Amino acid sequence: MLKKIALVRSSKEHLLTYIPAVLITVVGFIAAFQYVGPAPPARLVMGTGLPEGAYHKFAQQYREILARHGIDLELRNTAGSMENLKLLRADDTQGVDVAFVQGGMISSGNDEGLLSLGSLYYEPIWVFYRSETPIRRLSDLIGRRVAIGEQGSGTRVLAQRLLANNTVIDNSSTLLTMGGTKSAQALRAGELDAAMFVASRQSQPVNELLQDPSIGLMSFERAGAYLQLHRFLSSVILPEGVVNLQANIPFRDTVLLATTTNLVVHADVHPALVDLLLQAAEEVHGEGGYFEQRGEFPAAQYLDFPLSKEARRFYKSGPPFFQRYLPFWTATLIDRLKVLLIPFIALLLPLAKSMPPVYRWRVRSKIYRWYRTLNTVDKGLYEEAALPQVGEYLAKLDEMEHEVAKVSVPLSYAEELYHLRVHINLVQSKLRQLQRQEKS
Repeated sequence: MLKKIALVRSSKEHLLTYIPAVLITVVGFIAAFQYVGPAPPARLVMGTGLPEGAYHKFAQQYREILARHGIDLELRNTAGSMENLKLLRADDTQGVDVAFVQGGMISSGNDEGLLSLGSLYYEPIWVFYRSETPIRRLSDLIGRRVAIGEQGSGTRVLAQRLLANNTVIDNSSTLLTMGGTKSAQALRAGELDAAMFVASRQSQPVNELLQDPSIGLMSFERAGAYLQLHRFLSSVILPEGVVNLQANIPFRDTVLLATTTNLVVHADVHPALVDLLLQAAEEVHGEGGYFEQRGEFPAAQYLDFPLSKEARRFYKSGPPFFQRYLPFWTATLIDRLKVLLIPFIALLLPLAKSMPPVYRWRVRSKIYRWYRTLNTVDKGLYEEAALPQVGEYLAKLDEMEHEVAKVSVPLSYAEELYHLRVHINLVQSKLRQLQRQEKS
């Protein structure tokens, strides 16, 4: 029973001491929680391109990677880069969150609300022609029937620019709004003299035309001139025989001009999803390809839009620390809640260190506050006027002894309480001795 009473007293002291600290900490955490960012959505919409194009094939790989982390990537087929940009700029539900955008000539760089996650790979400019009508230069296309890409595609924009450099315009040639598989089929059927594509080597129409013996591929002999006129372009080589060694396709080293493909996001895409997209880009494009070296892409160059701060950090330091070792959603939760470290460090740790001394002070204050009166009485014994006040002192100490008997402290502090009672008895003994001396 006595042990139970002591435990209750100890628990009460702990509660009275620690509850204010807990309340202060809780208020701090509630205040900090207001700054915890929202969780990332579980769905993204990506603008790709034509179903047979490289953009769509790469997007399918992105979708598989994001699905491993519980993110549903919806693919939206488009005519190409121009339509992708239009959808990225849209503010309604018809817009997209992320898209592949052909670099160099699509944007002036002033699109507010759009950010680049980097360039992904070289996208060559392919000029295919019927073998019976060899094309050595773009100027040879004057008076010809040329497919220059779908309306809304990046191919069309770049093709018009390069053809205009060679006065191949609507007045001098038949420039047809046609791209992808349709233009490839029309070229094979003899309905076109040439067709232009801006696409990856993995594009289905490009791959089929490269292996067709009735179709030739133009080499940009004056590539240096184009690079001077259009600084966003690069020059790449398609080596002899790389498509088919046995058939020696192509039959010579072919010089191609190339732009780059950018991964562009709307600025309000959740930072955690930006990190995930960058990791997917590294997995898909990091090994390189026909024209890219391993590790060359993704890269923070050849950009038309400002580089996002997450991408800048990614290219400098790699993926976020927690995403390297933890599942995506766990890492994201920890990253969102890290703001709660502020009250933890600023309040909880200091309070945790200060509470034990406060607790000791609270318990001991019940004991030590009596020593002031006891010390005053003890010093008064040695003054000349002490004898007349002995009775008054004894009455005061008797009252003190009665009050101290009611004091309850945890067992760990009982020794100090009993020391106080011993000291009270000691001073009482001195007073009684003085009282006896007075009577005698």
